[in-house]
Amino acid sequence: MEPGQTPKLSSLRWQILRRALRQRPSSAPDNQCDGFRLESISRRARYGFDLIPWHVVGEGRGVSDSFSDREACLCYTLPLPNSPMLFLRQRWEASVDLHDFEVCNQYDIDNTGLVCQWPSEEILAYYSMSHLSSFRGKKIIELGSGYGLAGLVIAMATEASEVVISDGNPQVVDYIQRNIDANSASFNGTTVKSMILHWDQHEIADMVGTFDVIVASDCTFFKKFHKSLAQIIKHLLKENGPAKAILFNPKRGDSLDMFLAAVKDTGLQFNLNETYDMEVWKRHMKFISGDPSWPNYEPDHCYPLLISITR
Repeated sequence: MEPGQTPKLSSLRWQILRRALRQRPSSAPDNQCDGFRLESISRRARYGFDLIPWHVVGEGRGVSDSFSDREACLCYTLPLPNSPMLFLRQRWEASVDLHDFEVCNQYDIDNTGLVCQWPSEEILAYYSMSHLSSFRGKKIIELGSGYGLAGLVIAMATEASEVVISDGNPQVVDYIQRNIDANSASFNGTTVKSMILHWDQHEIADMVGTFDVIVASDCTFFKKFHKSLAQIIKHLLKENGPAKAILFNPKRGDSLDMFLAAVKDTGLQFNLNETYDMEVWKRHMKFISGDPSWPNYEPDHCYPLLISITR
C-alpha cells in the first residue's frame, strides 16, 4: 500500500481474520492497524443490546470439566422472578483455528456459531421471556442455535414440554450439550436435547410436522442456505393448530428479502414486525443516535426484525 493510501474495508476485515488465526497480539497497538481501529471495521457488537446481565465466572461454577485457555463460562442472570442463573460455556473471542474451517468444509456449514454470541440470539432469548405463553406446554426446536442461549432460556423459563437445541456444526453441538448438562437442574421438568441438524438433511422423517414452535436467530446471512432453511421450517412445523416459526434477523441488504421469497415459494405465510418490543426499540434508537458502545451500528446489518412464519 502506498504511503497515505486509505486501506479498503475488505482488506481490514481480512486482517481481523488473520489476527484471530495467529492467536497472538499484533505488533501494532491493541485493535490498531495503519491508524484504523479494527473494532470500528467489524460490525459485530462487543455487548450487543445488553438485555440480559452476564459476567464471566471461574472454574467449577456451573461446569464440571476443566477450564480451557480457549473457553469462558458466562453466567447470565435472567430478568425473571427469583433471578435464575444460566451458565454458558463458549469460546473466548478470537480463538478460531484452522481445524474449525476444516470442519466447515467437511459438513458444508459455516463457523459463525463458534465466533461469539450474536445480538439476534440475545434478542430471541429476551423475547421468549416476554412471551412465556407462546412456549408453555409446547414442543420447541431452535435451528442454527450457536451456543444455545435462546434455547436454554426457553427451557428454563417458559415451561415448554420439550426443547431441542440444534446446529449443523458438530463442534457447536458439543458446546450445546455441555451447556445443557451444566443447567440440567434448572429445566423444571422440560425435556432438553441437543441435535446435529443440517438443513439439507433428508433423514428427518420421524420429526416431520412435530414442532409447535420453531425459533432461530440470524440464520439468513448466507444466501446459499435460504431455500434449505425455508424447507426445513415447513417440514418440521406442525400441520395442525397454531404452530409458528419465530425468527429474528437483520435485513442485511437484500438477504432477508430473498429468504422471505424462499418462504413464500414453499407455500408458507409470513409477517414482518419492526417494533416488537419497546425496550429493544429504545436501545435501537440509542445506537442510531451514536452510542459509543456500538461504534459501527447500522440498522440494516445490526437491528433484527421479527419474522413470524405460519402455514
